[in-house]
Amino acid sequence: MASTKPLCIALVAGEASGDTLGAGVIRALKQHFPDAEFIGIGGPRMQAEGLVSQVPMERLAVMGLVEVLGRLRELLRIRRDLVEFLKQRRPDVFIGIDAPDFTLGVEQRLRDVGIPTVHYVSPSVWAWREKRVLGIRRSTDLMLTLFPFEEEVYRRHGVAVRCVGHTLADEIPMEPDREAARCQLGLSPADQVIALMPGSRNGELRKLGLLFLQTAAWCLERNPQLRFILPCANSERRQQMESILADSGLQLPLTLLDGQSHAALAACDAVLIASGTATLEAMLFKRPMVVAYRMAGLTFRILKRLVRVGHVALPNLLAGQEVAPEFLQDAATPEAMGQALLDRLGPTAEREQTEARFRELHQLLRRDADQAAADAIIQLLRDKGRLA
Repeated sequence: MASTKPLCIALVAGEASGDTLGAGVIRALKQHFPDAEFIGIGGPRMQAEGLVSQVPMERLAVMGLVEVLGRLRELLRIRRDLVEFLKQRRPDVFIGIDAPDFTLGVEQRLRDVGIPTVHYVSPSVWAWREKRVLGIRRSTDLMLTLFPFEEEVYRRHGVAVRCVGHTLADEIPMEPDREAARCQLGLSPADQVIALMPGSRNGELRKLGLLFLQTAAWCLERNPQLRFILPCANSERRQQMESILADSGLQLPLTLLDGQSHAALAACDAVLIASGTATLEAMLFKRPMVVAYRMAGLTFRILKRLVRVGHVALPNLLAGQEVAPEFLQDAATPEAMGQALLDRLGPTAEREQTEARFRELHQLLRRDADQAAADAIIQLLRDKGRLA
């Protein structure tokens, strides 16, 4: 029988993109259940919507197969403590947002004791290790995917699934206001601007920060009129980037921004960007991009053997072809990436085709994601007898 007590909803997000998704879901759920309590782990956006976070979200933000080993003991402790806390609190539903190596383990332990579970953002099972779906089926009552092409693999394995689109596709206008963004950032309409986006994690900046600055310097030698902007995810990343810049000895017309990544994407002519969710944002802003990534050598060699798809950047995966050049590991050099960036400045037929394709993909992902996710979660609560 459904409880008359206010709902208790648990959520866990492990990084900034998950924090954005989680905040949207909380906001949509509060429209239906204004008295609901939200607990778990999340960042500033989820906390602003009312989540009480057990630990700082950044403690979960680690990438790579090898890199996680140095943090494994702490991550296991956090997960163990969280599971025990949630078993005592008995939330009406648990929603794990991305971070599958962490959240799926929580989901399985909670589902085993009768707590309904949702996983929001599919792991890349379509790219490698499809058999992970069997574990997901044991852990998760409902999979919410961002992209339509992800649904088929779950249906094939009998997992309840719903594609909800992406909240950023709803939030970002189809035609961003470039002039307003430039005014906001103090850039003139005549400036040629390249945005540098080396990532939001400590490890990403350590591997990509200097490389992106060196690429900017290579471009500047060939086009002295260029200006560069680099949005920093938070004060820690800004301090880290300032240190990298000072140690580099490079003199660049570079402006570090506090956040404002969307303004940077709206304002720029092209962007050099780390592979990840930010590439989706760049696509939604219809910006030509050059994608780069470096990781631990052993991690890269392992993934190269396991991954079955030909691209890593989300725009390329969605388009089914390379609409943004990718430079991984040793291929990510200032010369190669710099030339690719310069090739994407200014109006060309290729640029127009890329922007048109990005508009098509943007429209495909516009599904009122926050409300669609909330509706799917509410239906699960009804199916599980948690709502009348």
